[in-house]
Amino acid sequence: MSDAVELVYDSFGEGPPLVILHGLFGWARNWQNVARQLASRYQVITVDARNHGRSPHTEAMDYTRMSADLAALLARLELRDITLLGHSMGGKTAMTLALSDPARLARVVVVDISPVPSEDQHTPMIDAMLALPPASLRRRSEVDTLLRATVPEDDVRLFLLQSLLPAEHGGSWRFNLAALKSGMPDLIGPLPVPSAARFVGPFRVIRGENSSRVNAEALALIQHHFPAASLHTVANAGHWPHAEAPADFIRALNDCLLL
Repeated sequence: MSDAVELVYDSFGEGPPLVILHGLFGWARNWQNVARQLASRYQVITVDARNHGRSPHTEAMDYTRMSADLAALLARLELRDITLLGHSMGGKTAMTLALSDPARLARVVVVDISPVPSEDQHTPMIDAMLALPPASLRRRSEVDTLLRATVPEDDVRLFLLQSLLPAEHGGSWRFNLAALKSGMPDLIGPLPVPSAARFVGPFRVIRGENSSRVNAEALALIQHHFPAASLHTVANAGHWPHAEAPADFIRALNDCLLL
């Protein structure tokens, strides 16, 4: 797609390429610890999606464009036989690329996400962040307090605050809130691929035991698009198993990489 943006990334280690895509409201640095644990065996590349982290901001926000951004990055880096790992939004980007342009991919691993459309749990958080007084963005503690009514979960607020730029940068977010809000119907909707699309290579799903995002309906649709799919469950974890149960997540990921 001609409007692909040039994504910013970090690279760790040497070896076969393993590319990691973060979820909504995240950025590449969220996966730094995982990348460093894998860097003795892989060249691990953690990527900032458009409208996140250090990558360009743009009005358009959908999986067709995000997968095109990713395809352009993989071509620019001349990577092949790639293990592609994506969490949440990043997982849907990975699935879109696998079902539309899989030539460079050896295997795909998605974390706690499926092709099934989901409910919009994010727009209220975006509205709360958009409503913050600009001066409050210079003080992390004040932002935390002001978001508490809309985002009562401490771990979710902490995750959001990781993308709050320091006061010396004027106080702002690393993600483009307006674009995320306008793109939300696409982000929570079905994959933009034909119903008959298939990826026949190895496909692994790692879900959190306490998450409901990969349920029976989701597994049926995963099997439809990805006939070689297998499921791995991380105990005592929810939507962020890599952060909530990191040791168990790494064990599950290593199992996926060996298959």
